Amino acid sequence: MFVATVLLYPCALVALSVGAGLAVDRCSGGSVPAPLLLSVGAAALIGLSQLSTAVPALAPATPYLMAALALAGLALGGRRALALARRALRRGWLPAVSVSAYALALAPVLAAGRPSFSSYMALADSAVHLIGADFLIGHSRDFAHLDLHNSYGQFLRDYYGTSYPSGADTLFGGSASLLGLPLIWAFQPFNAFMLAAAAGPCWLLAGRMRLRGAWAALATLTAVLPALVYAYELFGSIKEVTALPMLLTLGALVAAHRSWLGRAPVRAIPFALVFAAGVSALGLAFGAWALAAVLVLAVVLGERVRAGAVSARRATVAVALAGATLLVVALPTWLELHAALQVAQAIASTGNSGNLHAPLRATRLFGVWLNGSYKLSPAGAPLLATHVLVVVALGSTLLGAAHVLRIRAHALAGWLALTLLASLVVTESVTTWADAKTLVLTSPVVVLIAWGGVAALLAGPRRRALLPVAGLLALALAGGVLASDALQYHSSDLAPTARYSELASLDGRFAGKGPTLFTDFDEYSMYELRDLDVGGPDFVYPPLAVALAAGGHGDPVNLDRIAPDALLAYPLIVTRRDPSLSRPPAAYRLLWQRAYYQVWGRRAGAPAAELHVALSGPSSAQCEQIGSVARHAGAAGERLIAAQAPELVQVPLARASHPARWGRQRTGGAREGLVMSVPGTLSASFTLPSPGVWQVWVQGQIMPTVTLNVDGRRVASIAGQLDGNSLVPNTVPPVAIKLAAGRHRVSLTRSGFSLAPGNGGQAVLDAIFLTPADTDPQGPLRSVTPSRWRALCGRSYQWAELSRSIGT
Repeated sequence: MFVATVLLYPCALVALSVGAGLAVDRCSGGSVPAPLLLSVGAAALIGLSQLSTAVPALAPATPYLMAALALAGLALGGRRALALARRALRRGWLPAVSVSAYALALAPVLAAGRPSFSSYMALADSAVHLIGADFLIGHSRDFAHLDLHNSYGQFLRDYYGTSYPSGADTLFGGSASLLGLPLIWAFQPFNAFMLAAAAGPCWLLAGRMRLRGAWAALATLTAVLPALVYAYELFGSIKEVTALPMLLTLGALVAAHRSWLGRAPVRAIPFALVFAAGVSALGLAFGAWALAAVLVLAVVLGERVRAGAVSARRATVAVALAGATLLVVALPTWLELHAALQVAQAIASTGNSGNLHAPLRATRLFGVWLNGSYKLSPAGAPLLATHVLVVVALGSTLLGAAHVLRIRAHALAGWLALTLLASLVVTESVTTWADAKTLVLTSPVVVLIAWGGVAALLAGPRRRALLPVAGLLALALAGGVLASDALQYHSSDLAPTARYSELASLDGRFAGKGPTLFTDFDEYSMYELRDLDVGGPDFVYPPLAVALAAGGHGDPVNLDRIAPDALLAYPLIVTRRDPSLSRPPAAYRLLWQRAYYQVWGRRAGAPAAELHVALSGPSSAQCEQIGSVARHAGAAGERLIAAQAPELVQVPLARASHPARWGRQRTGGAREGLVMSVPGTLSASFTLPSPGVWQVWVQGQIMPTVTLNVDGRRVASIAGQLDGNSLVPNTVPPVAIKLAAGRHRVSLTRSGFSLAPGNGGQAVLDAIFLTPADTDPQGPLRSVTPSRWRALCGRSYQWAELSRSIGT
């Protein structure tokens, strides 16, 4: 699967995009410059997939329609494809840059050597795109069969039933489905490919600034990977990453306008196609940047008409053809224009800043941010270095702007100026979340202008004398960007491959047997359990009947808070394997258990409990609580059932020794984890009441490698064990060890610096505890008549309930 997703899939995307680009080139009279074939082809595929997924009968055929378009293009443009291949072998700067951009964008996954996706807990929005891409290809926008009471259905309806931009999703879903790949593992390679697709237009723009060879290659690579863009690619901001090559392609077509504008009207098709793809991917907001390109071309075309170089009739036909292309290719958006406007306005005006702690500063536009997180400011020496590099980049940007004017690249200068103006206008009219997206789309443009400063030094009469200065400036621009990206690579968090593979097997085993209540705070489960109609009490869209199971968004789910009647709608409950959590009510029995999850099934005909009460405190206090439950009995045949708590030995971390810099951080609810911020060792003692085989459980978000030792003996190496959100503790699969009764010592060591991805990622410890290896995951349950409730006293329980079902 790893090779298929990171190698075969991008090759398939290249073939699809190049083939589609050649088809567009043929239809437009050979007007597509070679560096733009990839991005123009991707635009054509977006348009095709948008149209096919708008028709329910055609949606499942989307992958094959995309393949047919690519094959037609390769057949029609075979000669040009061969010529381009031979040219790439002779002068392969652009292919080398594109491959490098892909490899750097996918570096955390590539270095891990397993299917995954990066910056796992930065933002869960990509979970929506996974289910959206899967659903649109399979069902179009037909939501009639969905259960809108559960989270899965609500997410799909509230996003894709409201004209939410889906161009990136349909391209992603269609292309990955063609190879039969799980979307969850193809997601990061797709984003990396789309970022690499921006290399072509950047290369053309760098060439228009008169950069050549290695200089152009370095400028292109830097413009594709500025720090903020890299951050958004890492956490899978698929809309922005897909829209970026479209925006840059519009600029490249403006720069190359002499080859197509005012000539045969069909030559305007690629521009309109890219415009439409950008709108489909990002929404109507893309029009702000597209308008910059349209205005420049309108001025140029008007001047040519006035000068008599182009007839008014030809210009009118070209504009009409471009308008028709824009209308048809983005037809699903135009048909729901009112809803699309509402979505754009909602995004622009939202007061929800997502995962941003504060508005992003405009200094991020220059591509440098020497911190592992784009959300946090550097400190100390990195802060000083960031400021110095930003000042250097600012000076180079001013020099580059002057250079573009000096070489009389007026159309390019106009596009650059209007694009920056459009970004400024958008920034002033939107709130924090949308402002960050604006900075992402603008940063490559600013970095390209900064490289114009290098071009200015290389193009002047004192070129030989200024060559060392140009080299130093290039080193500062490229070094600042790549160093910023390296820090983010080091801090990236990777999705846990084994846990999601287990969810996939669970989905295959129980497909169609939902609705399913899912108690883990992990919205990616909606994709892996898409055949189980999942409802998550702690998701953004919780089923209303069970929402109180979580005290609030980000709090752990407690099944004991759910009214017994509300559970009747769920034949299945999926829980994390964690003995410290309360088991489901007696009406459910354990059907399936693996390393991470348990599946509980409701017994056929099991009625809802009359009363269900969570028990707490010492056994004496619980005895009184059990008596209170028993006194509610009234109907004949009722049973009093109690779930016995497992024997659990907590390691007292509050008294543990650890590095002073390991501080505590409150991240949500009652959670207060120990942040293992630097290499070091935690050591704590605990006492076992009896000898035997015990299971050691570790709770926490742990991306870098930590070593678990008991009594000086190494028992496990833990890494990449993360939950879907940092707000809820993650439970690592247990490690079995044979121990004697009495006092023991456990230690947990965080290793030092390494080049492994995520070595600087999440490292938060919440708890360590032990349970006997023979602990029954189902309880055990004890059942008596309500009148004999005192027989239950003297033990520790999780809950007690009154039910007409014995539940054993």
